[in-house]
Amino acid sequence: MTNSNYKLTKEDFNQINKRSLFTFQLGWNYERMQASGYLYMILPQLRKMYGDGTPELKEMMKVHTQFFNTSPFFHTIIAGFDLAMEEKDGVGSKDAVNGIKTGLMGPFAPLGDTIFGSLVPAIMGSIAATMAIAGQPYGIFLWIAVAVAYDIFRWKQLEFAYKEGVNLINNMQSTLTALIEAASVLGVFMMGALVATMINFEISYKLPIGEKMIDFQDILNSIFPRLLPAIFTAFIFWLLGKKGMNSTKAIGIIIVLAVGLSFIGKFLLGMGA
Repeated sequence: MTNSNYKLTKEDFNQINKRSLFTFQLGWNYERMQASGYLYMILPQLRKMYGDGTPELKEMMKVHTQFFNTSPFFHTIIAGFDLAMEEKDGVGSKDAVNGIKTGLMGPFAPLGDTIFGSLVPAIMGSIAATMAIAGQPYGIFLWIAVAVAYDIFRWKQLEFAYKEGVNLINNMQSTLTALIEAASVLGVFMMGALVATMINFEISYKLPIGEKMIDFQDILNSIFPRLLPAIFTAFIFWLLGKKGMNSTKAIGIIIVLAVGLSFIGKFLLGMGA
């Protein structure tokens, strides 16, 4: 539970939004991506809710340093739901917070990148550039206005999501439970889709037998398409569960395996030739 009955104020929302706009991506890294930026964004409010230096604060800080990556245009919606749950249930909400963050970051990422990262800039940028080529200085102001509209959208969504989160917790507990479960299932679904589409791992070696070539990858594809990426992902999860192992070491092992297997493949191809 929380150490006090602290309720977030307008000043808290303003502080979170300022950190969101100016510092959210500064701690980006390949291991946890936006996790450190997310924690820094809400850390003052966590200290107010749990007390500075308390075991509860440390536990929730660990929760928020887990992998997190989504569109910068929608991450404050997730933060709003998160803070509403933590304000109500404190440390007891950590599983629900994990479910919300994991389940929503995947769907929001392509949505925000498609609309605000590609679609709107392509349309408005073309209009602004056309105006500028025609000698009309209003094009630059149009582009500035679009950037300001982006920031206003990001600023407003935090408090809206927080209030909706409070309503869900207080009045619609069954709906909140269903949302958390759906988000968790969606998160697992997104992870499976990422494994199948983003991990390219296959057997390129073909065994010559007489005049025929045995293509092991085709055989695997006919039995279970994308089986090797699934096995390789399971291996990495198993590896990360080992004592003393972390993501940086795992990446190093992947690089060594890639180079080693590539060398073996070229050696076998040379033998076949």
